[in-house]
Amino acid sequence: MHEVAPEDNISIKRKQLGFRSWHRGTREVDLLLGRFADAHMAGFGADELASYDRFLNNSDPDIYNWITGQEPLPPAEDSAVVRLLLAFYADK
Repeated sequence: MHEVAPEDNISIKRKQLGFRSWHRGTREVDLLLGRFADAHMAGFGADELASYDRFLNNSDPDIYNWITGQEPLPPAEDSAVVRLLLAFYADK
């Protein structure tokens, strides 16, 4: 049986999360998350990917409101990856 190298697992996870970022169902959130993923996810390690994966489990309306500043980010969602996402759009 062929074993999958850890770096291959990370590459697969990046592809899965990239797809999930671009295909959520709400076009606005697709654009926000997809652009962020394209810009930053290649540099994410396993821990950052896991954090981003957890964040993607939130609803599109919540994610949209947090990114646009319409609602404060709950402490449970605060992570380095989410802060990077918020900073990515802070000046735009």
